[in-house]
Amino acid sequence: MEDTSTTKPKPPRTKRFMLVRYGRMRTLGLFEHNEATIPSTPTRVVIKTEKGMELGTIVGGISAYRTGQLKLSDEQLKKYFDDSEIPFTTEPAGRFIRYATPEDINEEKHFQKIAVEETKFCKKLTREMNLPMKIVDAEHILGGERIVFYFMSDGRVDFRDLVRKLAQEYQTRIEMRQIGARDEAKILGDVESCGQKCCCIRYLKSLKPVNMRMAKLQKATLDPSKISGFCGRLKCCLRYEDDIYTELKKRLPPRNTLVNTPEGKGRIIDYQVLAQLVMVELETGTRAAVPRDKIEILGQYQPNNPNMKSPKESTPKERIPEKSALEENVPKENIPEENFFDENTPKENIPEENNTTEDNTSENNNTDEKPNG
Repeated sequence: MEDTSTTKPKPPRTKRFMLVRYGRMRTLGLFEHNEATIPSTPTRVVIKTEKGMELGTIVGGISAYRTGQLKLSDEQLKKYFDDSEIPFTTEPAGRFIRYATPEDINEEKHFQKIAVEETKFCKKLTREMNLPMKIVDAEHILGGERIVFYFMSDGRVDFRDLVRKLAQEYQTRIEMRQIGARDEAKILGDVESCGQKCCCIRYLKSLKPVNMRMAKLQKATLDPSKISGFCGRLKCCLRYEDDIYTELKKRLPPRNTLVNTPEGKGRIIDYQVLAQLVMVELETGTRAAVPRDKIEILGQYQPNNPNMKSPKESTPKERIPEKSALEENVPKENIPEENFFDENTPKENIPEENNTTEDNTSENNNTDEKPNG
């Protein structure tokens, strides 16, 4: 009797990935591995990237992995990094080679010392060649396969001769990578005014633009030395609370809104976003800080609408000085003649002293316009 049972195909093997932070720019990437378990303590690993062999650090402890597999799905990873405004791709950035050994750590320290000398030598060459570029730092890839020089420049630079001289000096592959001011802070930055390391060093990977509107909305000081970071630009942390400030501001009426308060009617002249208070100038001329929920909006102040007047315009008329008699009641012929001199008045009707002044002025102007010599 024939055996009609068929052999079931083996299910495809599930790839395992670990999340690793690596490189001088502290890039995040997924790396394929075959390890059964992941250490629960911060662990250095040797990985293979497009640049060569590099050292990195596993991100996430044992709680982030199950039987060596990252528990988060591709969709969860992408959503997390999108919400954190960090550029990230679920495509593998390379593969895991091995856990780092003490020899690998010592080699990394050795290359870091060499990179300092390589940076100085590269700066010397750029000065000798008069290249318009600023050498920031150098990164020596593990194993000596490549040296990456990070530089800043206002435009494109022809550094082909520089690369040839560097390759001749170090007998390895040379890569020149242009960066911006914020990337420079990410490499060289230190402790900021808040007492913490620069955010771009610790965790920021996507350096979003920051503008002065954010500083003004948060009532921060506009002193550039206090709101600028290591890079010389506005501090990235001004973005952190911008969304909540913007949302809270929408709940407050704009300036010049006419409102009714427990102390009387008035006009909004300022506000405090976080405290949700509005500063109201009352009809009596005094000012009072009133919570948002204690005011009744009457309308927006419109100068051309007689039914909506600001508290200043509602001042009794007797307090407003009336036009002088010279402007209303006195006939024009009774007002001294010099009050009516204008550009249309014939020159012969102007007193002689005025003619003298104009002639001197004209003469001076002509003197200034004469060419030297």
